[in-house]
Amino acid sequence: MKNLEQHLSEYAKYHRDQRNIYTHYVGIPLIVFSVFCLLSKPAFLVSAPFFGELIISPALFVWAIGNAFYIKLDIKLGVVMTLITGAMVYFAQPIAQNEMGTWLAISLGIFIGGWVLQFIGHHYEGKKPAFVDDIMGLAIGPLFVLAELSFELGLRSALKEEIERRSGPVK
Repeated sequence: MKNLEQHLSEYAKYHRDQRNIYTHYVGIPLIVFSVFCLLSKPAFLVSAPFFGELIISPALFVWAIGNAFYIKLDIKLGVVMTLITGAMVYFAQPIAQNEMGTWLAISLGIFIGGWVLQFIGHHYEGKKPAFVDDIMGLAIGPLFVLAELSFELGLRSALKEEIERRSGPVK
């Protein structure tokens, strides 16, 4: 299994234009949120000791599996991703409670809007999206966005240097 630096460096090779990265800051979270919206139906109310009633849906299972992967790659980024995507799952539930047409229109509208931003960014980049060559790009994209945001905040400089050593600097 690839480590964090390998995954992010491979993904970064398709994302060296700052404009592309900026479009990903909005586009990828929109796509992830829309997937949680789509996967929040069907939902089942389950009584759980210590937690009261929980809403269980396919979104919850995808959230758990995805974040286990992120935590295995990097504890700090994984925990932050778990919190962010946990909020997304929480806010996706009310959307999924709408009637079928409204739920689909909202979820697909967000999904399409996110992808439009992605393709605008890749137009600037002049390269195809990473997932075209490696399907893991779909899973790594959200972590890449979080890592890039942490770099802008002055965090994880060693990780940033390693990615730039392997993939080149951001232009």
